[in-house]
Amino acid sequence: MEETNVQYVAVRFPRMNKSYTFSVSGLTLKVKDKVVVETKRGLELGEVVSGPNPESGLSADQEVKPVIRLATKEDEEASRRNLAEARDARREAQEEADKLGLNMNFISADYTLDHAKITLIYLADSRVDFRELLKVLAAHFRCRIDLRQVGARDKAKMVGGIGVCGRELCCSKFINEFERVSINMAKNQLLALNIAKLSGHCGSLLCCLRFEDEAYKELRKGLPKLNSRVEYNGEMYHLTSMNVLEGNCKLENRDSALFITLEELQKNGKFKRAGEQPKEEKKAEA
Repeated sequence: MEETNVQYVAVRFPRMNKSYTFSVSGLTLKVKDKVVVETKRGLELGEVVSGPNPESGLSADQEVKPVIRLATKEDEEASRRNLAEARDARREAQEEADKLGLNMNFISADYTLDHAKITLIYLADSRVDFRELLKVLAAHFRCRIDLRQVGARDKAKMVGGIGVCGRELCCSKFINEFERVSINMAKNQLLALNIAKLSGHCGSLLCCLRFEDEAYKELRKGLPKLNSRVEYNGEMYHLTSMNVLEGNCKLENRDSALFITLEELQKNGKFKRAGEQPKEEKKAEA
């Protein structure tokens, strides 16, 4: 018996920027087709965003579930109805949590396509004992309920917004997994350590600090640290400011201030370079 030709497509779900890979067999699909797939949450309606491709791009140990079928008009109608009901469900869940005095801020609700399960996502500062709330919601919604707590960065990703750069938030646009951002990354850019200005909508350090970190490290190679003592043209100065993108710096002492290029500084200045270890003095021979 001839083996069925299996291909792979990337599927994206409503209100999610990350796409997931599914296998396709016996179906002809193209980008923008609506499909029904089975995920960990249950049956869901998604949209094909790339493919079909002969390779999945995933490792051999990663499970790839199949596309069940092309979505019908009934599936699309059920999805629209679920979205409307989910908005009401989020509001009702918030009201019930407030009645019980629970510190929970519900930010989204999603039904599976077959309405068999609802996922309620909430923000909270600490762990919440929601057992009593779960009983109330189960009696009200009459389906399986998944209460899921997320952090402030996840909320920003889900809600979206405009960053200080004037563009859509990176987390809601393309970031799939959050990585650690440290204050040292701001120091590498010689930024003023004003936490309010260095923080994003979520209250954490801006993700773009991590994106730019390697570039700034490369640009600062071989340069002295800020406020280092520098000998230039026979005089001693302090390096008081430096712009590695524009390639210039400012040297100051009691008598004068100089604005020179970083190229001139490296060529004619004498200084201890960043990361340079002090040279050991040679011991006098006995």
